Amino acid sequence: MSERDLPTAARVADPDARRLIVLTGMSGGGKTVALRALEDLEFYCVDNLPSALLPQLVEATGRDGSDRNRIAVGVDVRNRSEDFQHLPKVLAELAGKGVQVHLIFIDCSDTVLIKRYSETRRRHPLAQRGVSLADAIVEERRLLRPLMAIADKVIDSSDLNVHQLRRLIATGYAQATEGLTVMFQSFAFKRGLPLDSDFVFDARCLPNPHWKPELRPLSGKDGPVRAFLEAQTVVGEYLSDTQRWLEAWLPRFEQDDRSYVTVSVGCTGGRHRSVYLVEQLAAHFRASRESVLTFHRELA
Repeated sequence: MSERDLPTAARVADPDARRLIVLTGMSGGGKTVALRALEDLEFYCVDNLPSALLPQLVEATGRDGSDRNRIAVGVDVRNRSEDFQHLPKVLAELAGKGVQVHLIFIDCSDTVLIKRYSETRRRHPLAQRGVSLADAIVEERRLLRPLMAIADKVIDSSDLNVHQLRRLIATGYAQATEGLTVMFQSFAFKRGLPLDSDFVFDARCLPNPHWKPELRPLSGKDGPVRAFLEAQTVVGEYLSDTQRWLEAWLPRFEQDDRSYVTVSVGCTGGRHRSVYLVEQLAAHFRASRESVLTFHRELA
């Protein structure tokens, strides 16, 4: 599945309209990743909300004005079974009141789900004593089948890693603006280059906080690490040069009708220098752009 498979309405919807995205699907399919991607897009996100409370949530968030006119809610098998039966009616009523409702179902093959649960050693929410993982997945499909049938979009995450799914959601549901949605992400070169990168910057030439024992367990988000890096003249020069380069070239992508650009910054371990630079770059460009996201691969 590619970015253009997402509904056009999701990409060009009126940014001033009330929008409600309901995320559901198979446990282990990536619903939490998708919800976090929407949270990065400044959706007001709530996980595992009973369907009967959806109208109250929409009404309550609307009292604050347009700052919370975009809501995303996660619904899964932790909810009571009657919630699945009532959800279509609730969504129809909200749509009748002018709310732009979009139901996303994140599917995944049984084989991949079993592999993911085996790797993470998490327990399936329906796996009771004496019930196998395979049987729990079968029962979950039965319970969720009515929601999958009415979903506006079904995303199969079987062949997607977390970064690809995150980008797919962010690309499709970024707020409609006249500019790009820019994702700044940090990574470790020792774990490989992010395949979704449009630009890659190498920060391994900068002084490394890793060699300071007191800084090693921290990240580039922490004050002592920031202070260490900001005391290095070369770090400030690197940051300024990178900002100027992106300021010169990001507009070229806008002129080419691009909707999404990923800027990756890497260092050896992906915890200190790259994280710091990503946070600084994001803060700088948020002053002039509406849709700026961050993702720290090695901190996720």
